[in-house]
Amino acid sequence: MVLIVVLSFGAIGYFGYSYYGLNLEERFFNPNHILLKPSGIYGHGFGILGSLLMIIGVSSYMVRKRYRFFSRLGTLKYWLEFHIFLCTLGPILVLYHTSFKFGGLVAISFWSMVAVFLSGIIGRFIYIQIPRTIEGRELSLSEVRDMKSDIGGIIRNSYNLDQESYNVIVESTKRTDKNSVSIHQIRKVLKKNKLSREQYRSVLKLVKNEISLNRRIDRLVTMQNLFKYWHVAHLPFAIVMLIIMIIHVAVTVTFGFRWIF
Repeated sequence: MVLIVVLSFGAIGYFGYSYYGLNLEERFFNPNHILLKPSGIYGHGFGILGSLLMIIGVSSYMVRKRYRFFSRLGTLKYWLEFHIFLCTLGPILVLYHTSFKFGGLVAISFWSMVAVFLSGIIGRFIYIQIPRTIEGRELSLSEVRDMKSDIGGIIRNSYNLDQESYNVIVESTKRTDKNSVSIHQIRKVLKKNKLSREQYRSVLKLVKNEISLNRRIDRLVTMQNLFKYWHVAHLPFAIVMLIIMIIHVAVTVTFGFRWIF
């Protein structure tokens, strides 16, 4: 999907480079003006297709997320990826529709679109920090804690470690602050014990998993709160963008711009 977005952006940009690089007054004399101007065959088409992609991307994800009936139609994380794809490609096409020149009411819609796009990138980062099931459902704090293992009991019963090494390893899995024991120090501790290569790797994997879970638990509540605040910023910009987009389309149709129809 990323490749499609990049290729689309590059192909249109390459085709229209000689036009988009000109001043507004000089574009009228360019051979591609009749095609790439906002009301041109291609330019108008970019606007229609881009708007449709964004509307489909937003509405399909909202429907899949809010209505349980649609839960059978694929996992939520794939719907999110589809939403991100359409809502990335759509703004790029709308950008080319404007031919990089816009103002007035349309400018408000455009910058709202930019704000939605940028906040979407931030939201995606926050989203992936929150532990989820394979279906994409957000895990609760208790569910994440249940994923923790009794690493102390496992190591004591399955591996022959001296008491000092045992204490260091168990302590390392309880702390995630700057003073916690590093993986490098744990490696040194394990090498002092007579462990086989397989046992060494197994203990190290257990420790890394436990530390990772601890860190997830520490930031889970923070990320959940950030995600709630993120919606407060993301949704209004999306609503403003869609309302002005509808007004823009209505005015365009009223003044007789019908594209190829």
